[in-house]
Amino acid sequence: MIDSHTHLDLCDGPASQLVAAADAVGVTRILTVGIDGASCRAALAAAEAFPQVYAAIGRHPNAATGFDDGDLAELAALAEHQRCLAIGETGLDYYRDGAPRTDQARAFAAHIALARDTGKPLVIHTRAADEDTLAQLAAEAHGVSVVLHCFSMPQHLDECLQRGYAISFAGNVTYKSATELAQAAARVPAERLLVETDAPYLTPQVVRSQRNQPAFVAHTLAFLAELRGVSQAELGATVEVNGARLFGWG
Repeated sequence: MIDSHTHLDLCDGPASQLVAAADAVGVTRILTVGIDGASCRAALAAAEAFPQVYAAIGRHPNAATGFDDGDLAELAALAEHQRCLAIGETGLDYYRDGAPRTDQARAFAAHIALARDTGKPLVIHTRAADEDTLAQLAAEAHGVSVVLHCFSMPQHLDECLQRGYAISFAGNVTYKSATELAQAAARVPAERLLVETDAPYLTPQVVRSQRNQPAFVAHTLAFLAELRGVSQAELGATVEVNGARLFGWG
């Protein structure tokens, strides 16, 4: 199985322990995601240190205040690293409004352009901004491979599938309150499906009292396998193939 979206630098404990714990439960690939300059560099360092770890380079929308050409140049330079396999996470977040919406949209556009220029998939964060996120993607991201990280808009599932987006589910799909999200997870075609932790956030229900880590992706995978009526081994193999196709990690 894989963890298609995590934040090793934010998790508890050293990366070596986190990666070893994930390896012990059968996690073969981990994409650790940068949200600002420092965390992008940390993601690349982890990717250099562990063969099963790769990096995504981006600026979280809540960290997009004042985003300018210098910020884009920094991201572009980091994205040239051979262990960087994706651009993001990027998008729009109106839930916290951690950055002005105009700055978020400008940073989002820059990430879309960088993904196109580099030929790397684009990892999307969206919260309380579904319509604007989808509108900007429709206007600017034609031909770009899009991954909807921590999928949160089941009411737009059909539209997202029609556009060819990859759909990634995190531990919140296991929550008892997430009925619509679980229904969406049951409907996603196997070839579009990814699984992630978004660690240290969104710990799966069965271990919700603990801080999340990449190894816990196994719990979300088990939930999704039961939901979809397939074995954990089959679903694990499916998401491995999907991750390899999207991110090119072999």
